[in-house]
Amino acid sequence: MSLNDWFNRGISKEAYMDTLEDHRDNFFNIYENFEVPETDKASLQEKSNLRVIALAEVWCGHCMLDVPILFKLTEAAGIPVKILPRDSHLELMDQYLTNGKRVIPIFIFIDEEGNEVAKWGPMAPEIEAYTNELKKDMPEKGAPGYDEAFKKLIGEIGETFSTDKTFWNHVYEDLKRTLP
Repeated sequence: MSLNDWFNRGISKEAYMDTLEDHRDNFFNIYENFEVPETDKASLQEKSNLRVIALAEVWCGHCMLDVPILFKLTEAAGIPVKILPRDSHLELMDQYLTNGKRVIPIFIFIDEEGNEVAKWGPMAPEIEAYTNELKKDMPEKGAPGYDEAFKKLIGEIGETFSTDKTFWNHVYEDLKRTLP
């Protein structure tokens, strides 16, 4: 299937936002409070010939951070976005594995003919460093204390992602650098 076909199968950003549950408040906090710098808007609008396919899931903490920033960037640029929930689009997801795993979000930028021109994801380098540092002392999955430690980790990451504008800017700048 071509990337144009995948794009046409995607759902709108409004439909995606309507399905938010667990991360709804944090997602909308970022979406409503992150602003693309005025100084970037003209250069972003030069990218309006692009489209984006976003592989994401509403339950994903990294998607809670990255997707609203993608939405703001694409709104400023006039770039259409379609979201494909990863778990029901594994055929495409499996073409964009990270270290052999289905890590999301993945943003695939395509041109008017449907050719991939850039790919972003699953996270900005600063975000990866932050989450790796938090995870370094985690017990192994299935070990005693793992579930409690994982719940605490997810809470801390969610709180940080939803309130620390430095992280928002890391994502934005990394996304912007990815654009062709």
